[in-house]
Amino acid sequence: MTENTQDVPTKVDENQFFREMTLRICGSLEIEKALWHCFLYVRDIIPADELILTVYDPDAGVLEVVATANNKGGAVGSDKIPMPSYVRTHLEEPLKFPRVRMSDDANKDEIFAVVAERYHWTESSIIVGRLIIENKFVGSLIVRANGKRRYSENDAALWALINEPAAVALANSRRYLELMKLKELLADDSKYFQNELRRGFSEEIVGAEFGLKGVMEQILKISPLSSPVLLIGKTGTGKELVANAIHSFSPRHNGPLIKVNCGAIPDTLIDSELFGHEKGAFTGAVAQQRGRFERAHGGTIFLDEVSELPLNAQVRLLRVLQEKEIERIGGTQPIKIDVRVISATNKDLKKLVAEKAFRDDLFYRLCVFPIHIPPLKERKMDIPPLVEYFLRKKAKEIGLHFIPKLLPGTIDALIEYDWPGNVRELSNAIERAIIIHEGRPLSFEDIIGFPGHSADEIRFRPTEVSLTLCEMEADHIRNAMEKAGGRVEGEHGAAALLGMNPGTLRHRMRKLKIPFGRKAKASK
Repeated sequence: MTENTQDVPTKVDENQFFREMTLRICGSLEIEKALWHCFLYVRDIIPADELILTVYDPDAGVLEVVATANNKGGAVGSDKIPMPSYVRTHLEEPLKFPRVRMSDDANKDEIFAVVAERYHWTESSIIVGRLIIENKFVGSLIVRANGKRRYSENDAALWALINEPAAVALANSRRYLELMKLKELLADDSKYFQNELRRGFSEEIVGAEFGLKGVMEQILKISPLSSPVLLIGKTGTGKELVANAIHSFSPRHNGPLIKVNCGAIPDTLIDSELFGHEKGAFTGAVAQQRGRFERAHGGTIFLDEVSELPLNAQVRLLRVLQEKEIERIGGTQPIKIDVRVISATNKDLKKLVAEKAFRDDLFYRLCVFPIHIPPLKERKMDIPPLVEYFLRKKAKEIGLHFIPKLLPGTIDALIEYDWPGNVRELSNAIERAIIIHEGRPLSFEDIIGFPGHSADEIRFRPTEVSLTLCEMEADHIRNAMEKAGGRVEGEHGAAALLGMNPGTLRHRMRKLKIPFGRKAKASK
């Protein structure tokens, strides 16, 4: 006596079967729900303990189980099963093989034994409906029953009736899921980039022709490449603006530039923020979330304060740099990414490496092209144009209809100050001065702590209440030239007193029409 053989009922109306199955399989874009409705119907017609819907990816040679249905209900799946080469031949040449095939023992089936082994099926019989669209195998609809030899040829013929509606339903469901995913990504990206725009993402680099000239030369040299860049500079020197410039001058300028302050993210959230997570990966993960690296795909990611990354995140970042792929928390599949990494630090990373607080292999990966950004006290000739820039910017932000003036001698005092907070401190000092002086000419004695200067200490035109920045800058250069005895170069020359390159000083003097050298002697 054969084991577990079950015959098809005496009379099955094929038209009725086709109609019911078509209505159910096409009745919902949520494919697991549609499959569940099909299971409730078909289990009364032919033996059925489970329905399985798969999709085939010919490029990867992978069969993905996208949905299942059994007595417990329908469920979405995402299990990808690599197919052996001999199986791929059957799958990728659908016209050479029957549209429907029956197997009395799935565990020994030449094609579906791989699936049976993955799911640890007990002895099972299956009927496989091969779903074909435009002569291409796109997936399969499988009915499985526990036990061997459970199906007859009549069952297989009946199952063949629903190949076309099942293929249409599968295609519609996949398109729907893709559209929903794209919609979510679009909404997600829109919200993210709106927040970035509110933060005032792009600003000009003031001092690019003078104190930051060397930095700009390095920016132009590295921008066309995809090599990692490490920006080194004290707090407030403008590392973020340099990162923005590198991205803007690069071939990736049409892609996203994603900024991450590594020191502002708690250690418990850093992996999720950088690499994303799957739904249910941890308490509170109510939905799938892409990380910053996925958002930066095709563009650039800027990791500010990279020295603050915990060691576990450093390991994952190293993998990104080496393998060009990430893995979400709770995920099982690697995700390929194309991202350029720009990192920044205000600390000595070599010292942290020696103290075992930063991985040496990660340091060498990040430090392919280091750029040192000098502090403001080392580029004091940038102070006058920076003051002019911030006066305009802050006046506009506050809502003034004029550009505030400076008291005579103020620019000299600003240049003499060391600016430990660098450009950020200068920006904040100017904003505070504008607010305090309420439209009057600005001074900074009570703001940044340098002493006031008497009229005897500061040379200025007695008939003027205030000077333009260019006039103040010219006066400051004239003072330096007088102290240097008219010399531009040398240890005690004006360039050394001003902390700038002699060539840069000559260029600035020509622009301000300040005579020097033979012209200065001739004018006396």
